[in-house]
Amino acid sequence: MATRSRFDTHEVFNQSPAYENVDLFSSDLPLRDATRANGAAEDATSLAAFGKQWGTADMFALGRRANENPPKLHAFDARGFRRDTIEFHPAYHDLMRGSVAAGLHASTWTATGQRAAPPSEVSRGARFYMAAQVETGHLCPLTMTRAALAALAAEPALLAKIAPKVVTRSYDATFRPWWEKSGITLGMGMTEKQGGTDVRANTTVATPVADGYSIVGHKWFFSAPMCDAFLVLAQAQGGLTCFLMPRFRPDGSVNALRCSG
Repeated sequence: MATRSRFDTHEVFNQSPAYENVDLFSSDLPLRDATRANGAAEDATSLAAFGKQWGTADMFALGRRANENPPKLHAFDARGFRRDTIEFHPAYHDLMRGSVAAGLHASTWTATGQRAAPPSEVSRGARFYMAAQVETGHLCPLTMTRAALAALAAEPALLAKIAPKVVTRSYDATFRPWWEKSGITLGMGMTEKQGGTDVRANTTVATPVADGYSIVGHKWFFSAPMCDAFLVLAQAQGGLTCFLMPRFRPDGSVNALRCSG
């Protein structure tokens, strides 16, 4: 015989409501004050629109689904060819698409790789802060994409090729050469086991070849491996050097970037 507890009809009354369907900008006085104090007052209407969009229950649900369904490594394709691709849940791609459309990855840069006019840094920072309240994992490749353009400024010819693909507001998650895509993201491969934060101890080696360099080594931490190209540190003839390593070689074949689970 089933028994009934006297607590079955006890009403729960001390729980706060779900934090959703809120304007993440207009409800945040410190954020509003900070953007105004740093020159982005004229962008308040646009920031409020972003805050309303990202504060909806649907956006918070996307963040939850993206985190409940971790990425999966697929070292080989169905025919046995090495691919080393990472499969993400559709919610992750929805978040990426929304953040790229808002310029979180590159709104502080122009198509020529120059810094965008103020207050682009402030406006982008405010949007990034609001998006981070929904889901932070997808912001990693966006942060690195933005930072990588600054490093590529050391090679103006390369920057001129890459920047136009980066600054678009188009998110293209297909696995194909970067020059065929409408928009790209950039990752980083810096840290190694023996070096940690002291990258001078890196042992990855870069050797000159006909069409660039051959890089051989092992990275302890390789950020966002589904990016289209990566800044990679390796020991070269002149010492520790930063290289741009694309997922695909110039002939269109898959580069030998191997991921381990």
